[in-house]
Amino acid sequence: MKIKNILLVLFLLPALTYAQTGKVFDNLTVYSEILKMDRKFAIYLPPDYESSERSYPVLYLLHGAGDDQTGWVQFGEVLHIADQAINEGSATPMIIVMPDANTGRRGYFNSPTGDWRYEDFFFEELMPYVEKTYRIKSEKTFRAISGLSMGGGGTFMYALHHPELFSSACPLSASCGPLSMEEMDRYRQRGMQDATDEQIEAYFKKHSALYLVNNMPEDQKKAVRWFIDCGDDDFLFEGNSMVHIAMRKNEIPHEYRVRQGGHTWTYWRASLPVVLSFISDAFHQY
Repeated sequence: MKIKNILLVLFLLPALTYAQTGKVFDNLTVYSEILKMDRKFAIYLPPDYESSERSYPVLYLLHGAGDDQTGWVQFGEVLHIADQAINEGSATPMIIVMPDANTGRRGYFNSPTGDWRYEDFFFEELMPYVEKTYRIKSEKTFRAISGLSMGGGGTFMYALHHPELFSSACPLSASCGPLSMEEMDRYRQRGMQDATDEQIEAYFKKHSALYLVNNMPEDQKKAVRWFIDCGDDDFLFEGNSMVHIAMRKNEIPHEYRVRQGGHTWTYWRASLPVVLSFISDAFHQY
């Protein structure tokens, strides 16, 4: 009987290993001196995190407008999708950090007047905190960013503002920011009434993906691996298409995907495995 039990365990061992699951904690907090409040974030730890002592690459995964740090957990099924990709070998084990950009004010950027500095919080407080608290590799090669809709806009801007920090950037159905100065009138009506003309112009030049791509320094054109994905029925198709065309004209290497679908979680759940595979290529130093 003992021999049979041993053989049974040996037979089941691969299946048990395959069935390992990661963990998600979706109600963590870090205090921000910059924003003068606690900020929430969620984190995904890969299946072997607790059983190993090694450090892991990291993906910062940004939610869209109306969601919070639980969006990718609840609707995006990040635990199931990441576990499956890692167990199947299409993605390397990684840590996924999902910050909340919907407390107090919504969005990933600093305000034009400087009275709200979320982007500064992200880079000066959140990123150093999680990379010190968890076993995260801190080199650019092992850091990636992705997000959907508003979070896709955050992905564009963060990687364009800090190409020295991210190996890959994957905006999904992204809000690409104002496509022209004329569009800034619409932004001004949505909470920027107190901004001066100079502040509005400065905001445009820093938060328009199209402007930043068209004015990208030559030495930054190959600094980040880009994967841009937007559905053919998505209402944000115009901005994504224009950024793609601008990248082509400016000879900025990137992958551009248009699949059937709209601005939905069904679309983004299908995108996430591709993103995990794409960023893993850089993590493996392809």
